[in-house]
This record gives sequence, structure tokens and C-alpha cells, in this order.
Amino acid sequence: MRVPNSVVLPVGTHVDCCQEQEVAEKTHDIMARITAMLAERKSNLAHFIDNLEGSEEPKCYVDQWERLKEMESCTLTILNLVAVNCTDHRDIKKLEATLLEHMKNEELFPEVVRVLPPVYRQVEAAIVDIAQSEEMADHGMMDLQYLLSKLSQREHLAGLGRELLQDILRYLHRIGLVVWYEEIKHLESTVFLQPTFLIMMFKVSLGIRTISSVEPKL
Repeated sequence: MRVPNSVVLPVGTHVDCCQEQEVAEKTHDIMARITAMLAERKSNLAHFIDNLEGSEEPKCYVDQWERLKEMESCTLTILNLVAVNCTDHRDIKKLEATLLEHMKNEELFPEVVRVLPPVYRQVEAAIVDIAQSEEMADHGMMDLQYLLSKLSQREHLAGLGRELLQDILRYLHRIGLVVWYEEIKHLESTVFLQPTFLIMMFKVSLGIRTISSVEPKL
């Protein structure tokens, strides 16, 4: 919901545990819930924005207003749910084929036909190499300027500039190879070369928060 022009493909698993009619009913219910959730989100964002604009001192909330307006402008395309039986290799192949079909859709992904300059691939390969090296810490965090210096040490990337690297990082962030929160002031100079570690930390954080929110029963 926070990534501009996101495309989401809902996938329903455990089809083998349901009757054919149940699959159709659950698919319809899930898609209806998603539609309702998006409508509620849109309504809530509009409500929050109106509250900030109608406050006595709206200038004090400019940062919050800008973030909400940015979230409001993010489009989200929800594709039809794909129901699969994960124990059936044919269903996995069906899911794979569906993914590839959508990825080749230029209306959904206008950049699919974009021809990237060779330097994009070179930087991508170099970052993968750095992330897998023994000197890389488990958390995979690296200062942006330090990353630039490491890449510039490679002969074919000696002329790499900060601005070009930032453009490439935006692309790599979009495809999920790295995570770079350039819009967050405290994180704009940090690049996460190991997104899986970041995901694990989010899971741990959410797990601790969930446990701490459960009140003990006497």
C-alpha cells in the first residue's frame, strides 16, 4: 500500500482441503474483503488529511500531511486471486505461468520493455557479490557513501557517481534486490543489501509486540 503503482496477486493455498464450491466461495469472499479494505483505507486517509487541513495550526503538520498525500496518491492494482494446491506440481506450474503472463503485461508493468544501460547490470552483479562476501555483516546494512566507494574500486565502475548509483538503487529497490528508504531522513544514507534479514527483524519485532499486547488471564 505504500509502494507507488504496486501490483498484487493474491494467492490462495490449501485448495486440496476444500470442495470445488468452497474454493469459489472463498475466492469471492477474499476479493470482496480486499476491495472493502482498500475502500476503508482510502476513506481513512481522506479523513486524516481533512483533519490536518482543518486544524487550527495546519503548518505544524506539514510533514504528516505530505506523507498522507503521498500515500493517497499510491495506486494499487489487485489481480484476480489464484487458487493452488501446493502439493500438486501442476498447480505450481500454473501459478508460475500466471506470474509470467502478468509480468509481461505492459499495461501493468510499463518498464518491462525498458532497456537498461549495461552499468545497471554491472552494479547489480557487483552488489550481489558484495552482499555474498565474507566481509559483509549478517545484517547486510551498508552506508551509501561506503557502498559507492566499494563499487568504485572495481575497474569497470571506477567512474560511477553518487547520482547514478542512486538511480540504480531505486531500480534495485523496485525489483526487491535491495531495500533503500531514501524518503526516510534517518535511513536515506543506509542501504540494506540483505532484505531477508530486514524481513526477519520485522517478523521478530511484530512477534514481540503481539506477545506483549496479550494480557495474562487470572
